Amino acid sequence: MAEESFVRRYAPKLLAAFLLTFASGLVDIVGYTGVFHFFTAHLTGTTVQLGHGLASHAWRDVSAAATIVAAFVGGSILGRVLIQIGSRKRVRGIASLTLAIEGLLLALIALAHFNYSARPYWGLGVLAMAMGIQTATLTGVGPLTVHTTFVTGMLNKVAQLASRVAFRAYDHRRSGVWAFDAHREQRNDIQVILVLLLVWLSYVGGAIAGTLAFESAGLRSLFIAIGLLTLALVCDQVSPLSIEEEREQSER
Repeated sequence: MAEESFVRRYAPKLLAAFLLTFASGLVDIVGYTGVFHFFTAHLTGTTVQLGHGLASHAWRDVSAAATIVAAFVGGSILGRVLIQIGSRKRVRGIASLTLAIEGLLLALIALAHFNYSARPYWGLGVLAMAMGIQTATLTGVGPLTVHTTFVTGMLNKVAQLASRVAFRAYDHRRSGVWAFDAHREQRNDIQVILVLLLVWLSYVGGAIAGTLAFESAGLRSLFIAIGLLTLALVCDQVSPLSIEEEREQSER
């Protein structure tokens, strides 16, 4: 029997990853545009802003960045605790619970009537907590580490795999023959490269959609992300993300 391809084997989880990454790109840009110009989905830039604020005594920026970091980490811990509990109690759709909590947090910001320019910190905290929960909900697809709220590591993985594919092709060209294992590995590496590029493009697409939607709908454009979370929740009902997640975590 032919070995099942990476994409076919993990198709439901890959679809969920694309949906969640698109949603986080949208949330990130909407949060940046609508709430105090800080990103809430990835912490690298926020950490730099924290350091800059500390060095320049910009205490408003320090407060905002510290709020994001604390809320993101808190949300991530909450998400992992819920998934661990669900796994131990064999709750089939525990990821649906974490995604539902994230959706409620986003809806809170989308529906709130609040002067964010005067007191933005709670809005930043809610968005960052939602993104932390999402990060904890899905951290990998099979043996591949995939984060749906930041893409730097995945681009680095693309570069690593592309180098490996190029050298393997060079070796094949010199020898003129493919070993069976090398051919299979080459095919799988190319598939993974395409998957990671699609994840990155999903983030870009979410940022584009969020930018355009915010111009007309403001923070209510977060409902687009909530709709995508709903689709990911359906994926979890078809192929439970939490069960796969815990099994893959134990194998790493």
